[in-house]
Amino acid sequence: MIKHLSAYLTSFFIKRRIKNIELFMRNPIETQNKLLINQLISHAKNTEFGKKYRFNDIKKYKQFSKIVPICTYSNLKSKIKRIRRGDKNILWPGKVKWFAKSSGTTDTRSKYIPVTDLSMDKCHYKAAKDMLSIYIHNHPETNIFLGKTVRLGGSHELCKKHGTFYGDLSSILIKNMPFWANNICIPKKKIVLIDEWEKKIESIIKETVFKDVRVIFGVCSWLLIFFKKILKLFSKKKINEIWPNIEVIFHGGVSYIPYIPQYNEIFDNKINYYDVYSASEGFFAIQDKKNTRDLLLLLNHGIFYEFIPLEEINKTNPKIISIENVELYKNYALVISTNAGLWRYIVGDTIKFTNISPYRISISGRTTHYINSFGEELIVENAEKAINKACLKTNSIVHEYTAGPVYINEDKSGAHEWLIEFKKYPKNFFDFRNILDEELKSLNSDYEIKRYKDMILRTPIIKVVRNGLFYDWMKYQKKLGGQNKIPRLSNDRRYVNSLLKMNDDNEINTII
Repeated sequence: MIKHLSAYLTSFFIKRRIKNIELFMRNPIETQNKLLINQLISHAKNTEFGKKYRFNDIKKYKQFSKIVPICTYSNLKSKIKRIRRGDKNILWPGKVKWFAKSSGTTDTRSKYIPVTDLSMDKCHYKAAKDMLSIYIHNHPETNIFLGKTVRLGGSHELCKKHGTFYGDLSSILIKNMPFWANNICIPKKKIVLIDEWEKKIESIIKETVFKDVRVIFGVCSWLLIFFKKILKLFSKKKINEIWPNIEVIFHGGVSYIPYIPQYNEIFDNKINYYDVYSASEGFFAIQDKKNTRDLLLLLNHGIFYEFIPLEEINKTNPKIISIENVELYKNYALVISTNAGLWRYIVGDTIKFTNISPYRISISGRTTHYINSFGEELIVENAEKAINKACLKTNSIVHEYTAGPVYINEDKSGAHEWLIEFKKYPKNFFDFRNILDEELKSLNSDYEIKRYKDMILRTPIIKVVRNGLFYDWMKYQKKLGGQNKIPRLSNDRRYVNSLLKMNDDNEINTII
């Protein structure tokens, strides 16, 4: 009786959520415009920010785009500092209690992103419910609710100051998690919120390894480390031997593509992978179809979206467009206005639209993670696809990598220097290097032009670094766990030089 009632309530809930998703898919422009005017502008009109930019007079998007300037974190930093001290009605009505501490990369400068109760409820938790609804809708035979869900959160404790709290976004969401989510999630909050990453992993393994785990949430790079520790501890080859009923992994934070070969080694093929696009600033998109990595942009979750063509990003007055004017497969920097009080805020991510009816996207990189020292405009998406193809063609597995420029001097043209930690070495490193180079040429015409006869860019330099270097480096940077990311590309040599400094020179194999 209870089982049938539970199935009925789940079915009713899923149908309602899917209906709401389909509604914004059918009416994207209207949904976004109403959200901007009726939910964001209307709510914030009496705040300090709303009064300054005459929110009372704004009735249409065009007015909003002319009156309100675009901004980065540095533009909002002084206001956020006041809000963290307890000041009210600055960017959003009332007092903001929670702040997600984030740097986005391994930079030492921290950002404190406001997280309101409304943004938790109508963005993060709402998107999580939609994520589960979409999965169940796509897999009606699922049994995920018969077991447990493992959550692998960030590695920051919540720190109280001035009556406000800051910490990793995942720790904030777990701290405020609704009862329906807490009932299915393990381990306990006190374990997930342990500050020290390695101690946390050991505790999570003890709490979860003998449970009936069906679902796992986390960042795929850190999940991989978690899985490998479990396999080593129990002398197993497949995670399915530990959790035979595991069904799906929901992952985000970093691209899954570089890690596919390693996941294929430790999971049976029956496992499902669903990608999500969430950040401290909001939950933006969800994979809504089987067997595709395209992400459905969430248009009714408290966020209004705008887009800057990537070639405009460094201009004083860049071109900014709303969703109705986007083009397919063009790189855009993401700009958001949210129910947490971020206004025309440049997130730092770049995306491409893969579909416009409905609006689906892929994440192509970061506005600060690229190499353009020679006009080649190499982005993370290019790098990941080329690395993946080189691995497939040489039967190798790359564990981690990063790349930066080698500048032109009197004797030599420039180059890209790649630091690569292999899990499985290619039989011939020169083949790997040459395939990587050719794939980059095929993916990026600017790179191909700069490589012409080695005049500007010569063949890539591959440096094979020791096992564990990237993990040790992230640990040294105090960036283990959560949504901390290995910077894949940099337009300078700061990451490359820092990593090389930690590496044993005797263990470097240079391929030129």
